[in-house]
Amino acid sequence: MGTDSATLTDGTDTPDATDPETAGTDSSIADKGSGRTGSTRLPLVLLALVAAAALVAAAVLGAQLRNARGVEDAARAASEAARQFAVTLTSVDSADLDADFAAVLDGATGEFEKMYAESSAQLEQVLIDNQARAEGVVVESGIKSATTTKVEVLLFVDQSVTNTLVPEPRLDRSRVVMTMELVDGRWLASQVDLP
Repeated sequence: MGTDSATLTDGTDTPDATDPETAGTDSSIADKGSGRTGSTRLPLVLLALVAAAALVAAAVLGAQLRNARGVEDAARAASEAARQFAVTLTSVDSADLDADFAAVLDGATGEFEKMYAESSAQLEQVLIDNQARAEGVVVESGIKSATTTKVEVLLFVDQSVTNTLVPEPRLDRSRVVMTMELVDGRWLASQVDLP
């Protein structure tokens, strides 16, 4: 009977806390458990990094889209202003020069405004003496370059001209490159070139 109870005690699967072999097994199980926790954290960190990178990319893309939209809007507005200004610039009536000159100066800025103010004073008497009249029409236009505050517009302008020497209307065709700048919320011509 004593032998049987000894066998039962020895044959049990209950680990002995004082047995170094079983103690080692418990601690290695604990280590493996903590190792799993560390390996679980690594994918979470990577996921957070990927999410952060995606947010940054989305913000950058959003800013680029907003900028592109801003440039498109600026180009559209400047082109429309340039077309109107080209008509104002190429249309003149010697009977109403003050109003014509004032309209051009109202749509100009910078060096072009200064140059036009000086040259119009010199041209005034010539235009009156020759009873000059001109009417401009923009046939086609396109954007050469654009930012949100400065746009270069290429315009093709037909100008019908009459004067005392040429009483029948003569058609002049011009290609004009106009630089428009945003000044106090208005698109104004800062440079006008005839390439």
